[in-house]
Amino acid sequence: MASKNKITKAAGKIGAAIGKADRTAHKIAKAGIIAKGELDDISKQVEALRRQLVKTTKKLKRALA
Repeated sequence: MASKNKITKAAGKIGAAIGKADRTAHKIAKAGIIAKGELDDISKQVEALRRQLVKTTKKLKRALA
């Protein structure tokens, strides 16, 4: 019976380690999804600023001409 008890304890430790690794993987995946969304938002803002700069440049050239 002693060996069965050791096996049970080892299985419990292995299960706990797998659970911890799985939780960590989920956290990393969630963080990656959030970061991707933020990057998309920043890209949209940069594009809007670029368009605004182009318009302003055109208006300034017309005003100076």
